[in-house]
Amino acid sequence: MDLKNKIAVITGVSKGIGMYLSEQLLAKGSIVYGLGRNNAIEHDNYTFIPCDVRNQKEVDNAFDRILTENNNKVDILVNNAGLGYFGFLEEMPVEQWHEMFDTNIDGIFFCTRRVLKPMKQQGSGHIINISSTAGLDGLAQTAGYCSTKFAVRGFSEALYKEVRDYGVKVTCVYPGSVKTDFFRNSPVIKPHDNMLMPDELAGFLVSALETSTNFHQVNLEIRPLMPKGRKTWE
Repeated sequence: MDLKNKIAVITGVSKGIGMYLSEQLLAKGSIVYGLGRNNAIEHDNYTFIPCDVRNQKEVDNAFDRILTENNNKVDILVNNAGLGYFGFLEEMPVEQWHEMFDTNIDGIFFCTRRVLKPMKQQGSGHIINISSTAGLDGLAQTAGYCSTKFAVRGFSEALYKEVRDYGVKVTCVYPGSVKTDFFRNSPVIKPHDNMLMPDELAGFLVSALETSTNFHQVNLEIRPLMPKGRKTWE
């Protein structure tokens, strides 16, 4: 896809992957709409819309505006907004469980359902859903988070089979640990330089979006090579 003048919608744009991806798409000439809590970007082709993806009404209002301003056209949707809480399951507050599912699952559903008809009608489009390596392997003290990210995987793999014959791509991305504020809710893990860098991951997503029409990357697993640092040979 030639990204110039393409209409892109990205959730979770306040920081990290969403912010860097927005900046890199703007550098490619895309017209970007960022959905999130706080605005971190100023650009002539960037529109920030305050939106809590857990709230269907706010999501619908945002997409009503986007589709109206662009003649019912959206080329790219990146479902990036997400969060995680960690700890033993019996100690997890019910409110945290619901917040993860409301954000990580319902948010993707609310946003994706609004772009499917326009993308099918125009015969093109690319939806990228950010899961996690926690959506591939269960991890201790992350039962709730893993559950949501496994759900993103199933959602994505089913959806791509629904829309592929309309020329619409669905890609699910499974990043390992990324140096962002995602770990603000973790009592143990803190961001460090052996994690993936969010700007480099964003660049990888741009490359995926730039693939040719009939080239479809369904699942992308990306991990830091040395998450615990380099070992030395003795």
